[in-house]
Amino acid sequence: IGKEKFHKSQHWGYCNNVAMLVREDKPGIGGEPLPGQKLKAEYSMFPKGMGSDAPAWVAFDKQVLSFDAYFEEEVPDKNQELYRIRHCKIYFYLEDDTIQVIEPHVKNRTIVRRHRIPLPPPHEDQFYTIDHFNINIEVILYARRYKIIDCDQFTKNFLRKMGVRLNPPADRPDDPYTKERQKILDSMKPLRPYERIDTLKQFLEHDGQVLRFFCVWDDPESMFHDPRELVLHYYLSDDTIDIKEIIPVNSGRDAVPLFLRRDKLPKYAPTGLYQPGTITSRTVLNVFGKLVGNRGRYILDNRKTGAVHQEFYRDSDLKIGAVINVWGRKIILCDCDEFTKEYYRTKYGIEEFTPVTYKASPPPKPEKTFPPYTGFGSEEDSLCSCRGLLPKPPPKDFKKFMEKDRSGMESNILRFLAKLITDSPIDKDRKFIISYFLSDDTISVFEQVQRNTGILGGKFLERGRVKKPGQELFKSELSEYFKAQDLFVGARVCFHGHNFLLVDADEYTFNYMEKHANEFSMADIGVILKKLKDIAEPRSREIRQVFAAADPEHTKVIEYELFRNLIVSITDGVFSEHEIITLERCYSVREEYEMDLHFLLTVAQEQLKKNSFENFEQLSAVFVYNDREKCGVLPHEMCRTICKSFKLPLADDDLQALLTMFEDDHKQVEYNKFVDGLNWRENQIPAFQTIKVPLKNEDDSSGQAPSLPVKGIKYLPLLDDLFGKEE
Repeated sequence: IGKEKFHKSQHWGYCNNVAMLVREDKPGIGGEPLPGQKLKAEYSMFPKGMGSDAPAWVAFDKQVLSFDAYFEEEVPDKNQELYRIRHCKIYFYLEDDTIQVIEPHVKNRTIVRRHRIPLPPPHEDQFYTIDHFNINIEVILYARRYKIIDCDQFTKNFLRKMGVRLNPPADRPDDPYTKERQKILDSMKPLRPYERIDTLKQFLEHDGQVLRFFCVWDDPESMFHDPRELVLHYYLSDDTIDIKEIIPVNSGRDAVPLFLRRDKLPKYAPTGLYQPGTITSRTVLNVFGKLVGNRGRYILDNRKTGAVHQEFYRDSDLKIGAVINVWGRKIILCDCDEFTKEYYRTKYGIEEFTPVTYKASPPPKPEKTFPPYTGFGSEEDSLCSCRGLLPKPPPKDFKKFMEKDRSGMESNILRFLAKLITDSPIDKDRKFIISYFLSDDTISVFEQVQRNTGILGGKFLERGRVKKPGQELFKSELSEYFKAQDLFVGARVCFHGHNFLLVDADEYTFNYMEKHANEFSMADIGVILKKLKDIAEPRSREIRQVFAAADPEHTKVIEYELFRNLIVSITDGVFSEHEIITLERCYSVREEYEMDLHFLLTVAQEQLKKNSFENFEQLSAVFVYNDREKCGVLPHEMCRTICKSFKLPLADDDLQALLTMFEDDHKQVEYNKFVDGLNWRENQIPAFQTIKVPLKNEDDSSGQAPSLPVKGIKYLPLLDDLFGKEE
């Protein structure tokens, strides 16, 4: 920092471009140090941690000397006073020797702004320093004489350390104008203090809190003497009340905004009109009567002699069942809201809030009857024409449609393999695919094509809702339709006179029903085990011996057909085929197939090409963006999430298998190789290598999706779940 950019005090010089204390103290007579020099040797002026070589603006930063002073100001324009005494404070800033003068009693009005003040003539080329200040001396600042009468304790200590001998403090003179003015103000005050009426506390505590009561007024002057329903609001912030009327529809009464405007409600009203000034918040007395000049002397009357007292309704007067007087109208409080109950329960300890019955219960609405179905259009459409003058189409469950509509490879279609229940040898071998659409509860039936049967096959039943058999055709109520819970393996259903037996289902149907076991009791393994336990628990030892006899080689696994026959014999045919299949799927041993990468890529490319998916560059860019470390690999779940966001037309199981094929030793997916393998545009597999197989969940009507074959059933875990582990 250069010398020219900072002011330096006269006590400070420069050393290495830094302001230093360079003043040398002169010795006393005989070469002995002066008392002040001894004091400075004993005490350090610098703050703790600051050496004597610290800059002034650092050593004395935020250190100010404060002096109490006053000056006389002439008043030439008034005869009542010749001068005024104005008290002030003089601040001396040690960091740069600047001075500021303020007047503290007039909102810190600045008399002299902070700056360096020159000495009076003939030394105007010099500035005031700390040596020019002491107690009980006069300083001249711009031709105005200030008398310093005292200072604070910090200033006294600092001056003593500097070796300054402090003078005794001077007396503070009184301002004659201020004394006279105070006498006038004191004479204007009453002999007794005013009564303090503080409503601010109540307002701040209860602002926005309103008690609400439901009332009734039996108007005797009305033509039919019908009760008038009212709502009373009590405002806790200022103890005011307003009342609103509940006007019924088509009552013939005018709709007015308020029955009673907000104000304090007197208990005994109406009592007549008072003269202006009769009702006041304070009462005064004329203690001397009329004196000279027709001027009296009044004081506040604390006893309120002759005051007119009015009683107003408070919160303690309002309760259920009470009758209040609203300007001559008797209104009954019948009920209140929950906030009002909690308020009275907390403040007054009231627990009884039984409402008052003031009107008879409304008569029951007559049941609306509809004419029977005419046979034209659907039943729902005919019913809508009876509900209003303007016919509307029957409403549809749009939320269910959006949730259960097909999304990607999630078809939300339950498919079952069915056969006709008939004695005809021609129809016995016919196979049907029954598809149930969860989005709108519709059913379609497709017949599989079989060679050399003489039956063409194809669409057997158009998609639509199917009524359950045995219902009356022309009736007023809506017919019942087949639901998803009515379809399961082993169920017998009748579609328009054709009886079907459901003998199997595809893998997606089994997975969906097991995933939503709360909707399908036939696929709820917990319900099935509880049902089986209730049947087989009395014969637990016998059943264990039967299963052990079925496994002579002690492999702990039995074949499915044998397992099915054992369950049927144990349950005496109570279990449906679907419940037995659910048990088999839960405790089955499935063969693990090692999937071929080339085969998976072939099937995936075929699906992507079929659905015209070509956003491979964007897919790769998203993978690179999520790879913060640029290492070329990403976690398995993150890659799956990214693929789902692009809505890849691949089944979830196939996608999981593909991602697993491209994992490294650390279970991280090499996304570049994964995208290159899917890119059927640049890395297309030759046509002769393509293997056409039906994919899982593919929306076709040609057959079932292949499922993993069942090798056997592990019966020991089943027995342990039913009867507990055997000792």
